Amino acid sequence: MQENKQDKYEFISEKIKEKPVNKKKLVYHVCFVVLLAVLFGIVASVTFVLCQPKMDDLLHPKEDPTITIPKDEPEQETETEEPDTETETNEPDSEAQIVYEQLTLADFQTLQNEMYAIGKQANKFIVAVTGVKSNTDWFNNAYESKGQGSGIIIANSGQELLILTERKVIAGASSVYVTFVNDTSVEASIKKYDGNTGITVLSVPVDEIDNDTMNLISVAVLGNSLAITQGTLALAVGSPLGTNYSILTGNITSSAYSISTIDANYDIFTTDIVGSKNGSGALINLNGEVIGLVTQGYSSEGDQNTLTAISISELKPVIEMLSNNKDIPYIGLEITTVTNTIAKENDIPKGVYIKEVKMDSPAMAAGLQSGDVITEIDGEAVISVDGYQTKLLSLTPGDVAEVTIQRQGNDGYTEIKCPVTVSVLQ
Repeated sequence: MQENKQDKYEFISEKIKEKPVNKKKLVYHVCFVVLLAVLFGIVASVTFVLCQPKMDDLLHPKEDPTITIPKDEPEQETETEEPDTETETNEPDSEAQIVYEQLTLADFQTLQNEMYAIGKQANKFIVAVTGVKSNTDWFNNAYESKGQGSGIIIANSGQELLILTERKVIAGASSVYVTFVNDTSVEASIKKYDGNTGITVLSVPVDEIDNDTMNLISVAVLGNSLAITQGTLALAVGSPLGTNYSILTGNITSSAYSISTIDANYDIFTTDIVGSKNGSGALINLNGEVIGLVTQGYSSEGDQNTLTAISISELKPVIEMLSNNKDIPYIGLEITTVTNTIAKENDIPKGVYIKEVKMDSPAMAAGLQSGDVITEIDGEAVISVDGYQTKLLSLTPGDVAEVTIQRQGNDGYTEIKCPVTVSVLQ
């Protein structure tokens, strides 16, 4: 019976066999997976390379290096011991006799050569600045015009070279280029400018300057111009004659001339160096240090043919702010210091006398007037133009400064507090 059952259902029994492996298909599958892995790796690598700089900037933002220019102080005169009257004699010491020798033309030529060598060395921190402007003529034809002047390399932050020049050279320019002493030209960008003095600072990325040029150029040393006196020998470098890298020699004829500008006063050096009325560049001493910024904008009518320069020491705070991409605070006053003598003789409070209030300036909007005497700013005493300028440069455009003034009336001087919103001179 059991055997009959097995025979009865034997037709539905089957044997399961393993499917044979398709080696060719397996190889294709493995190659496809490997190809996808390679493609994924390539895409990941490219993405990493492209995104790494941005991620680094987000996770580790780079801080712009700060440029610091030390402030100069007037040199103090050293006391000399008076000679002993008992032992003093009119006869010169035989061991300390001064021997005067007659100089020959060859000696003068040697001195001139040495001075020109100083000027040639200074040319390493001089650049030619070119501002390119795009214009159209009467027939609507496009053309380019160029303004040219000189600049001074004042700092190397490791990321950029900073170059000091005059704004008039690049005013309205669509692009600015600087040319180094070896005729290499690089495009520059404008950081900030001072609407008062007309100076501006340009930036040139270091990585856009080839190694040969970097090894050739140098950074100028800004000297202490407060020690300059009448008769000091000086050289004019840059483009004092309107030609780049020209060198002129001469003397400081006056160091006591001062000009009153907006919110500041500056000492001006006059020289006997004959130059161009459009001359620019730097005035340097025999150590090759910059002591003045050549500018003919402050020349008097009688000095149009000789070079004048602004004392570099007094410009240093402004140059430092421009180098650090900061705007120069502006109130809009022409001022002078009320000294003790002036205060006594004219019965005026000691402080800073307002000679003129500029039209549409923050000072005019605050109600300051000519004849007012500033005695305090934000509660700090102000007794001189230097103190006024130092306080002003510590402010930021947009700040509201409380200016305390003394205003003359029928009953004498009255104290008034005027809130002034600090701005920027365009």
